[in-house]
Amino acid sequence: MNSLRLYDTMAREKRVFTPADPARITMYVCGPTVYNRAHIGNARPAVIFDVLARFLRHLHGEDSLVYARNVTDVDDKIIEAARAAGIDPSAIALRFEQYYLDDMGALGVQPPTLAPRATENIEAMIAMIGRLLVRGNAYEADGHVLFHVPSDPDYGALGRRDREAMIAGARVETASYKKDPADFVLWKPSPSGMIGWDSPWGRGRPGWHIECSAMIEAHLGETIDLHGGGLDLIFPHHENEIAQSRCAHRGAPLARYWLHNGFLAMAGTEKMSKSLGNVVTVADLLDAGHKGETLRFALLSAHYRQPLEWSSQLIAQSKATLDRLYRVTGDAEAGEIDAGVAEALADDLNTPLALSRLSAIEDAHCLRASAALLGLLQAGTAGWFQGQGDARIDALVAARIEAKKRRDFDTADRIRDALAAEGVVLEDGAAGTSWRRA
Repeated sequence: MNSLRLYDTMAREKRVFTPADPARITMYVCGPTVYNRAHIGNARPAVIFDVLARFLRHLHGEDSLVYARNVTDVDDKIIEAARAAGIDPSAIALRFEQYYLDDMGALGVQPPTLAPRATENIEAMIAMIGRLLVRGNAYEADGHVLFHVPSDPDYGALGRRDREAMIAGARVETASYKKDPADFVLWKPSPSGMIGWDSPWGRGRPGWHIECSAMIEAHLGETIDLHGGGLDLIFPHHENEIAQSRCAHRGAPLARYWLHNGFLAMAGTEKMSKSLGNVVTVADLLDAGHKGETLRFALLSAHYRQPLEWSSQLIAQSKATLDRLYRVTGDAEAGEIDAGVAEALADDLNTPLALSRLSAIEDAHCLRASAALLGLLQAGTAGWFQGQGDARIDALVAARIEAKKRRDFDTADRIRDALAAEGVVLEDGAAGTSWRRA
C-alpha cells in the first residue's frame, strides 16, 4: 500500500496521512454558493478533491470515506439574484445548485457522500452559536451575534498573519456594534420580507462562516481528518471556522489536515473571479464543443497547490493527449494499476507526474485502470472520438455513402471537405466508413 503524503497548510509541510479511523475517513470541502453558473476556476477544487476521494478509496476501500461538500443556499448574493429575477431565493438556489451538479458531473466529478445545504442545518447553527455565547466567545449587539476574535488566543494560526494584516485582508465592515474590528458575524437580522429564521436573538439568518462549522459537527463530528478548499478560503473563512469550532468544542481541533488548491487564471490575467469579470464558465466551454474530460485533464495538468493558467492552447494540448491515450486503451477492460501512477498520487497528489506516467504505459488494461484513479479514460473509444449521439454528423456520413453509391463523387467530396473543416475525420475501410474528431 502506498503511504499517502499531503501538504498540510497548518503544518506548512508534507505529512504522512494517518486517518483517525481508516474505516471511516472524514473529509469536508467547501462547496458552491449557488447564485450563478460555476466558472472553470470553481471547478478546480471539485476536480482535485474528487481525485483525492478516488485515491483514498483505492488505498482504504470503497466504503472507507465519508466525503461532505456543502451547498451555501442562503447568502446575500442569492438574495440579490432572487430580487433581480423577482423570484424566491430558494428557487434561485435550487436552479443553480442543479446547474453546478450538471457541470461538475460533465467533468467526471463523482457526487460526494453528503451534500448538506445550509438552509437544512439552521438548528445546528443556532445551537453552536448558543454555546459560543455561553462560553464567552460571542456576544449580542444591535440584533447581531458576533464572534469575539480576542477571546481565542490561537486565532490566525492557519494563515499566520499578524493582526493588522488579518483585519486589512478581511476588508472588515466598520460597525459601531463591534467590540473589536476583527470580530465577525455569526447571526444577522433579516428585515421583513427577507428570508430568515426565528432564533433566540430574533428573526435572522446565519453568517457564512458558522455554516461550515455547524455542518461539519452535525454530519462528520467534532474533529475531521481532512478539510479542503481554495487558497482564497484560508483567510478569513477557514480561520474563522477553526476559531468557532475550537471554542465550541473546548479546544478540540476542527481538522487534522488542511489542504488548499491554488488559483486558476485566464492567460495573461490575475486569478479568475466573478467579481473581476474575467471568467469563463464550465457551461460556456461545454457549449463550445469541448468535452468535459478534456477540461478535467487540463485542470489536472498543474500541481493542485500551484497556479494554473487557463488558455485555448492548454485545452488543445489536453485533447491531443487524451486522443493518443484513447487510441492506446481501445476498449480494453481495466487491469492492474501502474505503480508509478500510484506513487505520483501518493506524493501530495502530483497529478502532472501521474499524467506523464500514464503516457508511458503501453499495456491498454493497465492504462485504463491507472487512468481511472484520475477519473480519466472512462468513455468508450467510439464515444470519445465520435461523440455521443451526434445524429447530424451520422446523417452527413450516411449521405456521403449514398452519394458514392450513386457515383456522385462531387457531392461526396463536398461532404467530406465540410466535415473536415469542422475537425471531423472520415476513415473508409473494408467494414465501411467511420468518423472521429481530429
